[in-house]
Amino acid sequence: MTGRVNDKRRYNPDGTPRAGAPETDTASPSGVPETEAAPAQADEVSRLQSELEASRRRVDELARGIQDVMRDRDEFKQRIQRERDRMIEVEKGEVAKALIEAIDELDLSLSADDGSPLAQGVRLIRDKLLQKLQASGIERLDLVGRPFDPNVAEAVDMELVSSPAHGDRVLAVQRAGYALRGRVIRPARVKVGRYVEPLKA
Repeated sequence: MTGRVNDKRRYNPDGTPRAGAPETDTASPSGVPETEAAPAQADEVSRLQSELEASRRRVDELARGIQDVMRDRDEFKQRIQRERDRMIEVEKGEVAKALIEAIDELDLSLSADDGSPLAQGVRLIRDKLLQKLQASGIERLDLVGRPFDPNVAEAVDMELVSSPAHGDRVLAVQRAGYALRGRVIRPARVKVGRYVEPLKA
């Protein structure tokens, strides 16, 4: 079966190309010759790749920005929490000082403890108050027999000692010192031993 040719200017009736007829360009499905479509498609692909790369860079920038904001927010929250904790500790220390002054009065009363029921009652009250302080994280400093430390105590009295082992050590506490979670809120007042080497005859 012979195919029908519509363009009689380019083909003979038997379907063979007519001599001198112009050659036709092969077109792409879109109607654009393939010789022109290939560079256009390459340019479009290159443009899309550039846009994609730019979009990726922008996404990376935004992601880093979000991470920075989140990190700053976390650091801010931590600073606020630390400041809040510090203020609570300061307030707790101020309240404790009033309680400590009451304990000082009880200690002064017990300095002449005669073993009477009244003295025993005073000691019981003092011990209860000390327990409340300890429950709040406030501890009474135990300094007797330890080396004198000016960071936790004030030397208000001095006593000569005959043994070098007792030199620069706390011999007695005249007013108790207290610390809140390792931070001294009131230094103690103590008597410190001072060793002086005996003169040789």
